[in-house]
Amino acid sequence: MTGSTGQLGSALLNQLNGSDYKVKITSRRKPERIGHFEWVYSDLLSGEGLEEAVKDVDVIIHAATSPTKNSKNIEVIGFENFLGNLKHIKHFIYPSIIGIEEIPLKYYKLKYEAEELLKNSSIPYTIVRATQFHGFVENLLLSKPLFKRYVIPGRIKFQSISVDEFAKHLIDLINKGPQGRTDDFGGPVIMTLREMAELKIMVNNETNKILSISLPGKLYKSLSDGKNTNSFQKVGKITFEEYLGNKRL
Repeated sequence: MTGSTGQLGSALLNQLNGSDYKVKITSRRKPERIGHFEWVYSDLLSGEGLEEAVKDVDVIIHAATSPTKNSKNIEVIGFENFLGNLKHIKHFIYPSIIGIEEIPLKYYKLKYEAEELLKNSSIPYTIVRATQFHGFVENLLLSKPLFKRYVIPGRIKFQSISVDEFAKHLIDLINKGPQGRTDDFGGPVIMTLREMAELKIMVNNETNKILSISLPGKLYKSLSDGKNTNSFQKVGKITFEEYLGNKRL
């Protein structure tokens, strides 16, 4: 498993702990709690350590990603070099994001390029696209009220999911073998960001108000149109409201 120190990587470690799989994890920084797992240093940017990391490995879950820093070098250039070391791999599982070919974000375009690189390789693979994690939406857009107000583009839509549920789904794919591009993994409810803010205020008994703003441009329109959702794939069970409630326990 790559990207063992990220949000998805940490959730995968928790799910794999106690499983029957022999697990090797790789990242630039050693996770604080790796239990009995074998850890190998590697760097997608430089390629250092990758050969040792994938030695004697049958299945890879590629959780490594970099949305903001060195994105092209890691998501595309480093990824292509990584694939060159994987001729022996029996199953490569690639988590991706719903709507990446329709949403004008540089990071999404890079994820789409990476998907194409994997499809055009000789490596047996499964690509599974998901919607955004509950925690990602909250931390990015609903974590810092301004003057007791959530100032948000309230019309944009999300179908957020539990990172733990998605991690379990990825692990369940291991024994199913390569699927190619498989079904999307979406959350149980599609909501506007305003509705999500209202839920947070209610669940946490906050006094914050909401100031909903509109934004120009294709990005705002694509998210308002729900290009980052899939109403036919409501696979996850844990709602955003349940996620917020669980945080209070």
